[in-house]
Amino acid sequence: MQIYLVGGAVRDTLLGREVTERDYVVVGATDKEMLALGYQQVGSDFPVFLHPKTGEEYALARTERKSGKGYLGFECDASKEVTLEEDLLRRDLTVNAMAFDTDGTLIDPYGGEADLNNRSLRHVSNAFSEDPLRVFRVARFAARYHYLGFSIAAETLSLMANMAQSGELMHLSAERVWQETKRSLLEQNPEVYFNTLQITHSLNSWFSGLEEESVGYQLGIAALAYACKNHFSEEKDIEVAIKFSLLCHSLTTEAAKTMTAQLKCPNSVSDLLVLVTEHLATLIDPRSSAIDILAVFNKADLWRRKERFDALLKCCDIIAQTKRLDGWEQYRHALIKGAEASSQVNVQAIIQQGFKGAQIKEQLNKSRVAAITLALHSDV
Repeated sequence: MQIYLVGGAVRDTLLGREVTERDYVVVGATDKEMLALGYQQVGSDFPVFLHPKTGEEYALARTERKSGKGYLGFECDASKEVTLEEDLLRRDLTVNAMAFDTDGTLIDPYGGEADLNNRSLRHVSNAFSEDPLRVFRVARFAARYHYLGFSIAAETLSLMANMAQSGELMHLSAERVWQETKRSLLEQNPEVYFNTLQITHSLNSWFSGLEEESVGYQLGIAALAYACKNHFSEEKDIEVAIKFSLLCHSLTTEAAKTMTAQLKCPNSVSDLLVLVTEHLATLIDPRSSAIDILAVFNKADLWRRKERFDALLKCCDIIAQTKRLDGWEQYRHALIKGAEASSQVNVQAIIQQGFKGAQIKEQLNKSRVAAITLALHSDV
């Protein structure tokens, strides 16, 4: 039995990046032998085991043969005769097809170290095209390592484009596509992920509304890239929702609903994107009336879900800055004051004044409009 550290841990070690998780390949062992040593098997599809003490993943060396559509259409051979080189050959990129033995010696049969030095993301073999998820995965790697000067090799881009043209991407599950997209949105340059999908003609399979609206797509990319120059203090789910809404802000509301339904996006993403597509124009226009602004506050449920309104306003802020709208900063402060003032209108005070039934809501709206109007006039 021989054990090797493989994949991302090797790649990031050679790049001098922090290694956050370690995966190992075991050559010359069987699943029964692993279980006898106390390893716990994970699932039944692949021979992957958890170390009894560290919880790290140890997988038996395996080969894969395409047997059907999508990323699950594979037959696996994990016999003791499978070599390390055969296991590494099935991997997506050369930079992910390296290993360290227990002495720390680098094993690099496919030129991964040279590609790291050349800042090139290149597929290991033409078997790359057998797994359509790799199109999205490689686009994500391009987004992650863009700041280091990495780019995708021309022959790999060509292979990705052929995969998109074949229609194979449509056999992926929405959950897997969204997971890659979500992870990419949290990378340093998420715009590179979407640009990679665009140049390989892969956007149309899952993001058709974006590709059909080329001008809107470029505006979205510009807003997304601008946003990533600054630090996000929001929790990760809100950050993802904001960034995706920036990318898609030029879509119609109907197109936005269709796309998020197809991708099975979480409600936090779909709800914010719909708010942005419906109300962006009102919130970035200084000519908007207090009544129109109150309607947006109501739709965003400012009164009970302030964090959602804050996310909406942040989207508007970034888009306005991207478009370099005159007077935006002053107007943004007025909107914030209007939101704060209208939130402080006291319903109980209105009831105590003698208003009843439908009169309460009517008076509440009047008071909130007055508060917003005062905020707008005092700042603008």
